[in-house]
Amino acid sequence: MIALLLALGSSLAYGCADFLGGLGARKAHVLRTVMVAAPASLAVELLLWPVLGASFSPAALGWGAASGVASAAAFALLYKTLAIGPMNVLSPVTALVSAALPVAVGLLQGEHLGAAGLLGLPLALVAVVLVSAGHGTGSSRPSRTALLLALGAGAAIALQLIFLHQAPSDSGVAPLIIGRAVSSAVTLTAAGLLHRRLGTEKPAYALSATAGVLDSLANLLFLFAARSGDLTVVAVITALYPAGTVLLARSVLAERIHKGQVVGLGVAAVAVSLLALT
Repeated sequence: MIALLLALGSSLAYGCADFLGGLGARKAHVLRTVMVAAPASLAVELLLWPVLGASFSPAALGWGAASGVASAAAFALLYKTLAIGPMNVLSPVTALVSAALPVAVGLLQGEHLGAAGLLGLPLALVAVVLVSAGHGTGSSRPSRTALLLALGAGAAIALQLIFLHQAPSDSGVAPLIIGRAVSSAVTLTAAGLLHRRLGTEKPAYALSATAGVLDSLANLLFLFAARSGDLTVVAVITALYPAGTVLLARSVLAERIHKGQVVGLGVAAVAVSLLALT
């Protein structure tokens, strides 16, 4: 139950971070937003170091660095995917892959689910797709390249979570610190190489920094959830993060929630209730 609550908290934090990051990216190039968010995230994790401890063993360094590379790849692939579109098809593909791969890894590692879990898990996967889908465009179909990018983005997000889960349980926040440092270095290097394409608009500093803090909190909650529960359950609950983004967009921007997303939120509630019984 503790792992489930931590995963829900992680999902909510990821959703809020994405919402604020998206707002910030409207003000300036997305890389400028990340250049503010990434240092803010790293600062939070460094501040947590004395409180939660960190053991920089070779395994923690290795898995942390791997998660950082996966995080940077996920960022690049995700935004490239959404730029090509159509978002209403590609977003659910990315979300489903990001949930399904960790579930598969957990099952292969010997994790077992009870009857309620066996019912709740597929329901949660369905909810991920429904909640992350936007309004349909009817005849709009993604290209093969766009689908491959969507699959790659989902796989990169999944690998980030899997690598964090593989880090030693006694390593504290070391994997997060290393991962954030690596992903920040990769992102800042990309920004430096593409500086001529970034434009002159200033980023929304407060929004971007808050998004970074929330993203750091989401990673921390996921790490604790994965250490206290099964990856199969924790990963699929965390993958429900689009629900937080959708609800914030509705309350703050007055964006309409379409029927499929309402159904998805209901399915998610049922799925979480069933998984709580496992």
